[in-house]
Amino acid sequence: MPRTALRICPLCEATCGLTLTIEGATVTGARGDREDVFSRGFICPKGAAFGGLDADPDRLRTPLVRRDGRLREATWEEAFQAVADAVPALVRTYGPQSVGVVLGNPNVHTMAGQLYPPLLLKALGTRNLFTASTLDQMPKHVSSGLLFGDPFAIPVPDLDRTDFLLLLGANPVESNGSLCTAPDFPGRLKALRARGGTLVVVDPRRTRTAALADRHLAPRPGSDALLLAALARTLLAEELTDPGVLAEHTRGLGELAEALDRFTPEAVAPACDLTADEIRDLARDLAAAPTAAVYGRIGSCTVEHGTLASWLVDVLNILTGNLDRPGGALFPLSATDRAPRPAGPGKGFGLGRWHSRVSGHPEAKAELPLSALAEEIDTPGEGRIRALVSIAANPVLSAPDGRRLDAALAGLDFMVSIDPYLNETSRHAHVVLPPAPPSQSAHFDFAFNTFAIRNQVRYSPPAVPLEDGRMDECEIHARLVLAVSGMHGTDPAAVDDLAIGATLARECADPDSPLRGQDPVRLAGLLAGGSGPERRLDLMLRLGPYGDRFAPAADLPGSAATDTRAGAPDGAAGPDNAAAPGGLGLERLLAHPHGIDLGPLRPRLPGLLRTRSGAIELLPDPIAAELPRLRAALADRPAALVLVGRRHLRSNNSWLHNVPALTGGSNRCTLQVHPEDAARLGLTDGRPARITADGGSLEVPVEITDAVRTGVVSLPHGWGHDRPGTRLSVAAAVPGVNVNQLLDGSRLDPLSGTAVLNGFPVELTPIP
Repeated sequence: MPRTALRICPLCEATCGLTLTIEGATVTGARGDREDVFSRGFICPKGAAFGGLDADPDRLRTPLVRRDGRLREATWEEAFQAVADAVPALVRTYGPQSVGVVLGNPNVHTMAGQLYPPLLLKALGTRNLFTASTLDQMPKHVSSGLLFGDPFAIPVPDLDRTDFLLLLGANPVESNGSLCTAPDFPGRLKALRARGGTLVVVDPRRTRTAALADRHLAPRPGSDALLLAALARTLLAEELTDPGVLAEHTRGLGELAEALDRFTPEAVAPACDLTADEIRDLARDLAAAPTAAVYGRIGSCTVEHGTLASWLVDVLNILTGNLDRPGGALFPLSATDRAPRPAGPGKGFGLGRWHSRVSGHPEAKAELPLSALAEEIDTPGEGRIRALVSIAANPVLSAPDGRRLDAALAGLDFMVSIDPYLNETSRHAHVVLPPAPPSQSAHFDFAFNTFAIRNQVRYSPPAVPLEDGRMDECEIHARLVLAVSGMHGTDPAAVDDLAIGATLARECADPDSPLRGQDPVRLAGLLAGGSGPERRLDLMLRLGPYGDRFAPAADLPGSAATDTRAGAPDGAAGPDNAAAPGGLGLERLLAHPHGIDLGPLRPRLPGLLRTRSGAIELLPDPIAAELPRLRAALADRPAALVLVGRRHLRSNNSWLHNVPALTGGSNRCTLQVHPEDAARLGLTDGRPARITADGGSLEVPVEITDAVRTGVVSLPHGWGHDRPGTRLSVAAAVPGVNVNQLLDGSRLDPLSGTAVLNGFPVELTPIP
């Protein structure tokens, strides 16, 4: 008999609740969970295809170990023994920096990918960390770190209460949102307009999001920072600023006007290819709105001045008094965040604490640019990366100059990959460790809850029992930590026990912690959960802002253990109390399978500030040092033709192209070209053209459409599934081309190390 089970969708940042239909051990259907406290039944094509991804016949079922040059099926013991034999020996011989770690986008969609990589890095002792963040969102982390002292203090637009929303470089109707976790983003945008609000979209393409807008501006790609600087300068020059209560918590307001003085609408307009009046009118409308939020994403981050653009987004929210207030941009408070501490100076945020070996790229948030990985492997010398641990990553497709990285990976002494597929990157591994399908894994959104537009908490136990021969992804990670640290053969539960013990010991010694002076061993024995990861989750929930802090339920003020809402109502003290109403923990969360609503976002300043001054640093030194480079861009002569990427609703980077239900239709790898450019260049719809840039050239079919503005072409990201040695039968049937092969990795935003994937010059010629 079919049965149903609940599961949070792990396929994009919206984190929608699903109701799965299961026959035996097979997921045969997926629909939206109408009782989910956050998504209320919304589902997109990716969620509907959950069963297809779960049962993909190309998913690896057993580990692979390279023998005699070929990857062959092996036992789990053989696989981890191979890692234990290779990695510690390389570290002893060449030092810890001889090992690199690369983390892909899917890591933030799994419990294992959030709980264990920090332990792996500590065990290895390496600083050579590369992640997908330097291909998309690192500019926002850097700007938040400089402004607020915490790179994870990222405000999100209060979509359900704002009167005016300005979107830059974002297409949430098709991406479902990014650094803004919001199920049914399209419905929320429509609701904004239905209640009389205004939606303005800035994008060089007429996306599905732009089609919903009251106003669509299509500037030249890469000019986002100039446009934002002109908006801020207009607010300052016309005395339209009103920071309100933020003024007393902000430093640098006086210096900002001088720093932005040259970015007048008239000066910026030619570079943006907008009129000065359009820029000035937008600034005035932003200032006049009762509440407003400015939100910029991938398109404004993966450009030459990505960090400046990210900084200016928050500058505008601050100048208009819309940061940290309902209807503006607010800071979420996740159930697994650290409990709020007293306001005051913090450690601040540093950049460039170390640099990459070859090109000297500065670290940002303890990461090096993924664009530099190839040269760190293939450049001889002391400190060369000889071994690589790749977790849910496919940088051969997702990073610039995939051909060089492809060749570099082939020259590694050893590589281990945690991946369910043999893809363009994992095919180089000496050991491949495949995690179980999503239905057989527990799920909790550690990362995305910190960017959610409403505070809530949900947990999904495994919907299907772990199949014989499979290994849970958390256990894979734990065993990998043991293997690289010379402890192969130890019970993997020891990894979780050590993590729990270290956290409790720190809390019990912290004079500001409610656990000060208590016995860590006794507290560890009180944790709920049937596995190490569940016990760690219980610990994080109980120590978090809504947690019970190990207090008995009877001792909690306003205990409401049967409610589905744990936060205080609007206007109440809320989760800043020493013990929040209800006292959250894993057992209570398990009793509410559709989740627990923790209430709307509330102001959190100045409590979350961790800058050295204890205030918002509006014009931090690294930003001020970058502004001359932005001023110089005013005189740049724009390229005749530049490229931008694009999103597809039924795709997520390179990892969903092997699901038949998510391919075809509009999800195609074509080069979109405006009719005027096509006529000028002699291009024909449907026929191939050659596109050339810094890193090489590609042949790609042309799609002539006025959805892109003149001077712009658009090619989607994540394609190029044509390399031998992979096992991606659906993706390989329609491989497309790898847009990142047009780049050689030299174009970076210098502050964040993020690759310039949008707005770079290209040449286009027809192929007879």
